[in-house]
Amino acid sequence: MNYTLAPLILFAFSLFFVLAGAWILLRQKWLLQWLKGTGGLLLVGMAVYLSVFALNIYGYREYAQEVPVATVSFRQSGEQSFIATVTRTDGVAEDFRLKGDQWQLDARILKWKVPFALLGLKPGYQLDRISGRYYALEDERSLDRTVYSLHRDPVGFDVWKMAKDGWSLIIDARYGSAAYLPMADGALFEVTAGQTGLVARPMNGSAQQAISGWN
Repeated sequence: MNYTLAPLILFAFSLFFVLAGAWILLRQKWLLQWLKGTGGLLLVGMAVYLSVFALNIYGYREYAQEVPVATVSFRQSGEQSFIATVTRTDGVAEDFRLKGDQWQLDARILKWKVPFALLGLKPGYQLDRISGRYYALEDERSLDRTVYSLHRDPVGFDVWKMAKDGWSLIIDARYGSAAYLPMADGALFEVTAGQTGLVARPMNGSAQQAISGWN
């Protein structure tokens, strides 16, 4: 089953719960009516929850095997200062000024629990943040740190964070992080998502030279 079908399935359940809740609430007769009203409100509440949940996971992209998630290129703007251009797979590019010597890209990763996993739903990812780091511990402690958010603002509540804290019966959540790699003027890297997380690879001579010099 395609990953993008999951939000549609949840929306369908939401519609069912709304209709069932409305039907119960419109019925008449008491004691029974109070119980039905309570049940109807619970169903409507469940519909709202599933709708918000579906809207949030719609911002994630499916992956099964290793797939490209972004490219990151650098141009130096000063001493230990670089402009990092993050280009997503849909062609959207953003510039970030990173301070330091190394960079790292992080992603939010979600995996489906049973029974959704049994339907063949694949894991999903969403880019979370890009950050810079200094080689020297003294610089890391005393100089400016730069971290930028890349993820889409959650709708209503953060389903990924709830799952990370153990409050979800539908998904498991974890971080995927590429290893810290050196920044260099003109360097270009490709970042892919796989079963073990994110992997960044050099895509041109400047990036390869930076890595060989760093090692």
